[in-house]
Amino acid sequence: MAILYEIDDIVSRIPGINKLAVNRGSRSIGEGYSAHVDDRDFLEVDVTSNTSICICLRIFFDDPVGIGSAERKPLGFDCSKRRRGPDTSLASYSHFFKNSKVLDSHICFGRHSGSGLAILILCRSSSASYCPGLQLHHWGKNRFSIVGVDYQPGGSSGVSDTSDPLSDGDACLRDAILMQRLGVNTIRVYNLIADLNHDECASVFNAAGIYMLLDVNNGNYGSYIDRTAPWTTYTSDYLTHVFSIIEAFAPYPNLLGFFSGNEIINEESARMAPAYIRAVTRDMKDYIAKNVDREIGVGYSAADVASSLSDTWEYLGCELSNSTSSKIDFFGLNDYEWCGDSTFEQSGYNKLVDQFGNTSIPVFFSEYGCNLVKPRTFTNVPVLYGEEMSVMSGGLVYEYTQGENDYGLVNITSADEVHLREDYNYLATQYAKLDENLLTSANSTATGRKAPACDPSLITESTFYNSWNLPARPDGVDDMINNGLSKPNQGKTVSVTNTAMPATVYDYNGQQINDLELTVLDEQDSNRPGLAGNYTPSTPTGTASATGSQSSSTGGSSSASRTSSGSATATGSQAAATSSGAASSMVVSSGAATFGAFLASLLFL
Repeated sequence: MAILYEIDDIVSRIPGINKLAVNRGSRSIGEGYSAHVDDRDFLEVDVTSNTSICICLRIFFDDPVGIGSAERKPLGFDCSKRRRGPDTSLASYSHFFKNSKVLDSHICFGRHSGSGLAILILCRSSSASYCPGLQLHHWGKNRFSIVGVDYQPGGSSGVSDTSDPLSDGDACLRDAILMQRLGVNTIRVYNLIADLNHDECASVFNAAGIYMLLDVNNGNYGSYIDRTAPWTTYTSDYLTHVFSIIEAFAPYPNLLGFFSGNEIINEESARMAPAYIRAVTRDMKDYIAKNVDREIGVGYSAADVASSLSDTWEYLGCELSNSTSSKIDFFGLNDYEWCGDSTFEQSGYNKLVDQFGNTSIPVFFSEYGCNLVKPRTFTNVPVLYGEEMSVMSGGLVYEYTQGENDYGLVNITSADEVHLREDYNYLATQYAKLDENLLTSANSTATGRKAPACDPSLITESTFYNSWNLPARPDGVDDMINNGLSKPNQGKTVSVTNTAMPATVYDYNGQQINDLELTVLDEQDSNRPGLAGNYTPSTPTGTASATGSQSSSTGGSSSASRTSSGSATATGSQAAATSSGAASSMVVSSGAATFGAFLASLLFL
């Protein structure tokens, strides 16, 4: 993921950049190459701090290295070294790469023509892969909206020392097929155990073109923050759990981001909780910066409590000069106000648009789907993804699996039998109405708005905490962040060879649905409504790719891309995500990479 920034603003925001030169026209770039900038801005950056950086420009050349056809292709810099010492000048003409080989993790930096926006991408690449920044022509105009569901089969009781929602490969294949058929491109998973093997599930969802948004907390003792007395649970053991979740899932290329908390601020008795949420966010982002070879967005999922919603958003999203990493990268809202055949005004959606219209971070529904009127007909879906709600970046329906609270889209009667509920059919019908052009359209005037500086004047309620004196880290946590956990469990993508539905599926009327199978999408494509049944892969293979190579987009997909690598490192390809009408935009890359604390706009894009 990345944020869009005005070019003049970049120098002051990226540590280590001392010089920025913008030129136009043709230019010799060394090694006998000649590049034509094609009326786009050519950026030269001098990097002299402890920053590992690569520059990828919107430059074209006529196949000077003989890697393909004679059509003009993009060219980028070689990130052949990753240095952590003071001598880190990586951006020079001699660093242009040959044969499309890029090594290690790096930042791609470029400018999109005509939009007035500069783009930063942190990307992970293996050899023989293009730098994601080479597809900047997609980024300034395309947007990725979350079309998602909340996924917690078994509820809180579905988690134990031996199982969690992403530890059963067959169950994930079963559900990924039905989600892909529905049109889902993102799932949110609440309760996870770091020590379990999640490779099959993560790889299946990756093959399906489905991203993962993950909560780091669960209900087990020592794995959550107590809202009423957060200082009692903000411990080194708790942060060990949080960092273990990061280590376990960071390698998966379809990881979109983490939630540092869910509905922790929901009552006056939780007065001190905001400072601890920012502290956990800080610790997570600092750990990622030190120990993960790409950056990952960290956000918060808020309860729809009118008295605290605005203050929660302001408190967590403002800029704190002495703790920049404590600022959340995206804001999720659990909203259940639209019931039955409500309207934009009756549901209060109009007030949300007014409230978040000038947000500097992406905002989306992390849960939605009122069930006071049954069946749920999801008449809010066209509005949520329509022009009136363009400030929002989509949302996730609560929830996929039927439980005691009666919010499910499907009823899983056994591991090998599933019944689609009427809600599933209604949601599929509403998704089918969505305008793909509107989903992916971006507002060229949407620039990376700066968040306000943290100040008590941002807080409107007298009972809401209005101090940004964040708690110090518990003893030993600085060492964990600086040195990383000892031998953590780390996931890796695996080949997906079985695509057949492993369960019997019945529709709402009790009729068996046959011939269901997973459609394996190319790594640059993400799922969308209507794609799976009309998809032609650009690579004729029946399994998920385990390479880092990029291929041309097929199937008309214009949203985010994923790449699997077969190892703990993954390549990043991407698409742009801008909230049309909002100030912020987020670029989704494989593995959802972002730069520092500046992943201000999500797809959340």
